Amino acid sequence: MDNNALRAVMVGCGGISGTWLDALKTMSDVEIVGLVDLDLEAARTRADQYALTEAVIDHDLPAILENTDPDIVFNCTVPGAHHEVTLTALRSGAHVLGEKPLANSIEEAREMVEAAEAADRIFAVIQNRRYQPAVRRLRRFLASGRIGRITTVDSDFYIGAHFGGFRDRMEHVLLVDMAIHTFDAARYISGADATSVYCHEWNPVGSWYDHDASAIAVFEMTDDLVYSYRGSWCSEGCNTSWESSWRIVGTQGSVLWDGNDGFDIQVVEETDGFFSELADVTMPPLSDEDRIGRHTGVIREFVDCVHSGCIPETIGSDNIKSLAMVFGAVESSESGGKVLIEV
Repeated sequence: MDNNALRAVMVGCGGISGTWLDALKTMSDVEIVGLVDLDLEAARTRADQYALTEAVIDHDLPAILENTDPDIVFNCTVPGAHHEVTLTALRSGAHVLGEKPLANSIEEAREMVEAAEAADRIFAVIQNRRYQPAVRRLRRFLASGRIGRITTVDSDFYIGAHFGGFRDRMEHVLLVDMAIHTFDAARYISGADATSVYCHEWNPVGSWYDHDASAIAVFEMTDDLVYSYRGSWCSEGCNTSWESSWRIVGTQGSVLWDGNDGFDIQVVEETDGFFSELADVTMPPLSDEDRIGRHTGVIREFVDCVHSGCIPETIGSDNIKSLAMVFGAVESSESGGKVLIEV
């Protein structure tokens, strides 16, 4: 262990915490000094699995913060606990990296972002799909201007997911549980932010969910861009990637991305005639500068920023703009009208 290692407390020792601890095993500059869970047996299990023999185990977060004085709190709790755990950690002087979603409401999210700014601490969220290699390649290519100015972004997410358990009972299950990834990707690859949304949700015949599990949303974005989302959690057959399938239209060409490693790109060469003459283009390879690694990549960048004082890409003050798209879509679906998105 690095003698200058950052001291960290992990709050929430359920299933997802294993993904975090697997990543942290590779980082000698972070020491887990505390594990917090309402179920102490879950915390003890994680301590045994990852040989965290020196970690303090407790169900009382304020007490463990006082006893361990951590530099960082990793918030792996359920979404309903994100707000309280984050505020408690920030008040103690710790930087915070939390699981998505950032919060259970836009009001809670604003309070968390403001608290981090007031405390001069870093508060960021695991938006792990930003650190997928293909989305990095796509973002860099679009930023090059090769297809001109982006005018339209479309994404489709169709997966028949038989989770069982709490998701089958959730309201707005697709928008709240999954769409944050796709909405954040739309912001990331386009460089634009949502200003309004109209959304329609429904529960198709044959759905195994209690509430609406399908949605169509149209977002007006900055830079005169329009983004459309179509999705379903109960679509059997011909599943898309978990990253969705995409069409990006620019003034000088278009890109199709299957959400995996498949790209089709055409750009305008000549505009004489009814149809423009088009040329096929190959997506450039991954760059050494591209941030990848999903959970590991996000956690690594966050830790580096705590060391250096820099701002991580998934900082809460930016991620709240993706979360606002989720809650805007929910509000539009419930009201039946177009909703302005303000952060």
